[in-house]
Amino acid sequence: MTRLGHLSTEGARAERAEIDRLPTDELVRLMNADDAVVPTAVGEAGPAIASAVDAIVERLAAGGRLIYVGAGTAGRIGVLDASECGPTFNTDRVVGVIAGGQVAVSTASESAEDHPESGGQAIAVLGVGHSDAVVGISASGRTPYVLGAVERARAAGALTVGLVCNAGAPLSEAVEVPIEVLVGPEFIAGSTRLKAGTAQKLVLNMLSTLTMVRLGKTYGNLMVDVRVTNAKLRDRATRIVEQVAGVGHDAAADALAEAGDDAKVAATMLRTGTTPEAARERLDAVGGHLRRALME
Repeated sequence: MTRLGHLSTEGARAERAEIDRLPTDELVRLMNADDAVVPTAVGEAGPAIASAVDAIVERLAAGGRLIYVGAGTAGRIGVLDASECGPTFNTDRVVGVIAGGQVAVSTASESAEDHPESGGQAIAVLGVGHSDAVVGISASGRTPYVLGAVERARAAGALTVGLVCNAGAPLSEAVEVPIEVLVGPEFIAGSTRLKAGTAQKLVLNMLSTLTMVRLGKTYGNLMVDVRVTNAKLRDRATRIVEQVAGVGHDAAADALAEAGDDAKVAATMLRTGTTPEAARERLDAVGGHLRRALME
């Protein structure tokens, strides 16, 4: 039998031993106080997160992918972050892999995490190689599926990053860039969908978002690579063109339509007085960085 009682994320806190006797407003206060430690723990891991971002940027700039691998809550958070990068940054190069496959996103498949060979196979199916970055996510830092995945990824030459919530975890030893966010025991002992899950979401927000900033997927804090797929996003893209080009709503909307709903192309057209084709060529010449295309 696997023994995990020594892990901080499995700890049962004596001061929470009778929470089932407390009134609801006190439970809310206590749980909120628990959650408040998470941002501080993430901040303490800041240097490791920054190192991971810089290393991931190098791989994606070479045409690679950012691949998250996890089981249970960790896997679902990885899939969530990956799925949101498409509409936000117009990219299909952020991928989420979860033990048990896509059905495990909505249906618990806890036994799937016990098989390292399955994690390795998932990496092999994706054809992971030197240009890719693989982030293993595990609160305990010892999930077999994740360990199998990062071992296979590292052997294939990919960058490997480990996101864990326990110090000195096996996953930290297995990867090139370990990120340890030490949130301590959970409100409900062992329920790592709580503080650990929140910490994982915050870190993945940073990894994907800051990587995309470095790759020129934003102009300042504007998501200039947004995919226009609904009314809300069309309005957002139009407002982005207005802000970047310094024009009114009608001019921005017309340019966006002429640019095929590409906000970067539309802004470049308006700022430089060029055609959509010339604007695209200008952006392509600088790797899609709008600020460089505008010679700022």
